[in-house]
Amino acid sequence: MAQKINPLGFRLGVTQNDRSHWFAQQRNYSKDLREDQKIRTCIENYVRTHMKSSSNYGGIARVEISRKIDLIQVKIYIGFPNLLLIEGRGQGIEKLRNDVLNMLDSVDRKLHIAIEKVAKPYRKPNILAEYIALQLENRVPFRKTMKKAIELAEREDVEGIQIQIAGRLDGKEIARVEWDRGGRVPLQTIRARIDYCYYPVQTIYGVLGIKIWILED
Repeated sequence: MAQKINPLGFRLGVTQNDRSHWFAQQRNYSKDLREDQKIRTCIENYVRTHMKSSSNYGGIARVEISRKIDLIQVKIYIGFPNLLLIEGRGQGIEKLRNDVLNMLDSVDRKLHIAIEKVAKPYRKPNILAEYIALQLENRVPFRKTMKKAIELAEREDVEGIQIQIAGRLDGKEIARVEWDRGGRVPLQTIRARIDYCYYPVQTIYGVLGIKIWILED
């Protein structure tokens, strides 16, 4: 009782699907798993570097990876795609592909990257967490930021949302945890379609941890 568990893993196979689709022999499993993490990190760093600005930010909802014998397929679900990342325009995808291949130290492997725009970006916790992180970096009060994020989510008809921020809030010497909620968020029910993310943000006072739970209809 009272043991904490990742909400996505808790519901895997019931209301959540895997974000990596492949099979590997036991001797290759750990290597492929580390490669998936490197691919996701490389994509996130590339998008933050090329899309983030003072007035906008590149929100990645999720990255799905599929593997075949000689092909790695990556599908990026993004909230605000830049023209450089839209297929058929510019060299953004090709440069991203080359960066990923160089990171994997294997330019001979086949890699296909596709971009898909999320219809309602503020229904995705990763995008909301990035919005909150940007506001906290700009020293916006955390309570105001949480309320604004809840408003953005409720405008896109989510059934419920819960936001938690932990750390040295407002620069206080003692770290604490603050949270806010809108609607209902039944975390104990496996059948509830809960989407979740954890997002750390570096501020001048230290690292703050952002957790978001969203109940999808």
